Amino acid sequence: MKVNGYAATEQKAKLIPYSYDLGEIGSEEVDIKVSYCGICHSDLSMINNDWGMTQYPIVPGHEIIGEVIAIGNAVKNVSVGDKVGLGWMSASCMSCEQCMDGEHHLCPQSEATIVGRNGGFADKVRGHWSWAIPLPEGIDMSKAGPLLCGGITVFNPIILAGVKPTDKVGVIGIGGLGHMAVKFLKHWGCEVIAFSSNPAKKKSILNMGASQVIDSTSTEELESINGKLDFILNTTNVSLDWNSYLTALAPKGKFHTVGAVLEPMEIPAFSLIMGEKSVGGSPIGSPALTKTMLDFCVRHNIYPDVEEFPMAKVNEAIEHLENGKARFRIVLKNK
Repeated sequence: MKVNGYAATEQKAKLIPYSYDLGEIGSEEVDIKVSYCGICHSDLSMINNDWGMTQYPIVPGHEIIGEVIAIGNAVKNVSVGDKVGLGWMSASCMSCEQCMDGEHHLCPQSEATIVGRNGGFADKVRGHWSWAIPLPEGIDMSKAGPLLCGGITVFNPIILAGVKPTDKVGVIGIGGLGHMAVKFLKHWGCEVIAFSSNPAKKKSILNMGASQVIDSTSTEELESINGKLDFILNTTNVSLDWNSYLTALAPKGKFHTVGAVLEPMEIPAFSLIMGEKSVGGSPIGSPALTKTMLDFCVRHNIYPDVEEFPMAKVNEAIEHLENGKARFRIVLKNK
């Protein structure tokens, strides 16, 4: 099966039209006709080889919404014609302890959709049936793509940390990830405090459901929240004054990062010890939890704020994201 997409042929290159053949479909694989594909900051990292694992040419795109058009002879739970989503991961071994425990996203042999294979900035994409997540009835397909990566990335920590509806929580960085975290936590029942360095975003952040916006550049405002938060989720990928946020936690509070901070995080031991606080992190989530998240989104009408570009204008869309102009996620649409 021939695929027509857009690929970067070298580090930091513009994407150009690129065609390739998928080859024979595997017994447990599905082919998906791509309707929409979100642009995630991880796509930029892969295009630029920030993580040192990009193989060129690369077709980015891992927030995919589409229709199953072909299946292997051993595929389960997915049929031709089904509307599905495919996110950061496209395969796992299905036999290791993690997979057998339902934690497929922690499989040591997992395959990412755009690492060593081609993704969704194209008209078709292939993945294992277990990661082709069936879409719930009534979902808005035009806005659902970012939920498959950014959405599950900030939803999983809510489950891992055991966040309660009565908790007072914080979200650091109200961008592509953070704005979805605010919406999830608000509908979870929490009082949400947003930390942002951009005062121009304050009104929109409050409209998302935050009860207060703290200027993260103000020592005085940071100190005003000391000892009050049960849970803080960091969505930024830059180094911060981590101790200020640990101090903002109440006793037994949990600090969780999903932002891929490249530098080591300086965590003072006594800031953890004296309040029995903890620090954690996570990638995406399992296929089962992703399906649960999508059901939660439909139930509460939760979607990312998106800007739509045609697939043919992918380079304009990427430039829009690189320039920090996205409000708050970008989705590419196929004809």
